Amino acid sequence: MKAQDLKKSILQYAMQGKLVPQNPQDEPASELLKRIKAEKEQLIKDGKIKKEKPLPPITQDEIPYDLPQGWQWVRLGDIGDWGAGSTPNRARTDYYFNGTIPWLKTGDLNDGYITNIPESISEEALKNTSVRLNPSGSVLIAMYGATIGKLGILTFPATTNQACCACSPLDGINNHYLFYYLLSQKDNFVYRSVGGAQPNISKEKIVTTLMPVPPYEEQRQILDKIDIFFDLIRDIEKSLN
Repeated sequence: MKAQDLKKSILQYAMQGKLVPQNPQDEPASELLKRIKAEKEQLIKDGKIKKEKPLPPITQDEIPYDLPQGWQWVRLGDIGDWGAGSTPNRARTDYYFNGTIPWLKTGDLNDGYITNIPESISEEALKNTSVRLNPSGSVLIAMYGATIGKLGILTFPATTNQACCACSPLDGINNHYLFYYLLSQKDNFVYRSVGGAQPNISKEKIVTTLMPVPPYEEQRQILDKIDIFFDLIRDIEKSLN
């Protein structure tokens, strides 16, 4: 089995609740999601995030497999603040000259931590355009062309172009768990992309995608186990090379 296929299998087991044992003492995800819903409603009320169109209820026909006790299905749009970026007018040199705000393009995504973004925009661009400043820890996903499904985790606040969608997860959803789930869904996103010359997935398709949510403590255990397996795979690849 190739290393990439092995990683896919590990992620599949992880997202089905088969990678670590469940602890019946853990707070169930249903309680976690109640707090997330309340937090999101408060952030909207305070004007800190935008109110989005309500997501459709989850139907039984959509659910791809049964989850362990304590887990729950949710739509991605319900677990965080999602938003696409934009490209400030290139003709406005004041939007780019001496820029101090990192501006990411999908080619900068590396399926890991984002520690360097070559291009920047100015405070003027952030103030006068629809570009969005995403906080450190946000999870990014490419929506257009050959980079569909490419991911990144910001290690500092940054903006993005319109080909990239960003999510700042709410309290109770580990951003690394979200990252690995999106990674497990890359083939699905590519399959669902539309368009001839430039296939794309829209923000709407992303936020309506289902995600299995484990209890918070189990999220951390799953991440630890994934990291152990992925490190082993990397070590084996290095030794073979």
